[in-house]
Amino acid sequence: MRRWLYGLLCLAAVLWHPALLRAQTAPEEVDVALVLAVDVSYSMDLDELALQRNGYIEAFRSRQLHDAIGKGAIGKIAVTYFEWAGGSFQYVVRPWKVIDGPAAAVAFAEELGEAPTRRGRRTSISAAIDFGVQLLEQSNVAAMRRVIDVSGDGANNDGRPVTAARDDAGAKGIAINGLPVMLKQASYFDIDNLDGYYSDCVITGPGAFVVPIRDKSQFVEATKTKLLREIAEAPADATLQKAQARSTANCLAGERQWRDRMGN
Repeated sequence: MRRWLYGLLCLAAVLWHPALLRAQTAPEEVDVALVLAVDVSYSMDLDELALQRNGYIEAFRSRQLHDAIGKGAIGKIAVTYFEWAGGSFQYVVRPWKVIDGPAAAVAFAEELGEAPTRRGRRTSISAAIDFGVQLLEQSNVAAMRRVIDVSGDGANNDGRPVTAARDDAGAKGIAINGLPVMLKQASYFDIDNLDGYYSDCVITGPGAFVVPIRDKSQFVEATKTKLLREIAEAPADATLQKAQARSTANCLAGERQWRDRMGN
C-alpha cells in the first residue's frame, strides 16, 4: 500500500512540475488569430444570410487563401466564426481552429456549410466587438497579429456606443476590419453610406480597411479579398472598393434612428 502511494505521489510530482505544465499548455504560434463576426439580425434577408455564409465557405475552399496561409512567416492561422445580432445575441458557430494547410481550410469550410444559421433582433456591433475580444483572449494561440472581422448590414442600435468598443479593442492592439453589406436602399433601420459609417466608427488599427458589398454577385469575391488581406497583411490594392464621397459619419446614427422609430 505504501509503495503504491509513493508511486502515485511521484507521478503527481512529475505531472505538476512547472516546466512540464508549461510545455503542456504552451500556446501554438500562428501568423494571425482571426475572429469572423457575422451579422444575422432580422434586417438580413434569408438569401442574404445564405450568400454571406457561402462567401466564407468558398473563400476557405479557395487555393488563393491556402497559398496565402502557406506563405506566412509561420504558415498557420487560427480562426473562429460567430454570428451576432443584438447585445445579448452571440453564437459561436465554429470554435477556434488552427489552419495549417488546404485540408484544414477545406474542413473549416465544410463545418460552416453544415451548421445551421440563427437569427436575432437588433444590431449591436459593439457587443460583437466585445465578444470578439473575449474570444481572442481565450484563443490559446500566440499570434503575431490579432484581428476582428465584422460583417453586417446596419449601424449599431443596441448596447454601448460602437466607438467605445472599437477604442477598447484598439487599445489592446487588436485590429478591426469591416465588410458592410449594402444591397438595399437605406430604409427603416438602415442608414445611408454604411461603408462610411464602418470606416469612421467601426474599424481600427494600422492598415484597417472596409470592403463594401453592393451586389449579391460580390459576396464571394469580396469576402475572399478581405480574408486574403487579413491573412497576408497585404497593402490596399485596386480590387478594394472605396467608400463613396461623403461627410463624416455620425457614430450614433443607429441609436438615434432606433429612438426615432420607437418614438422614444
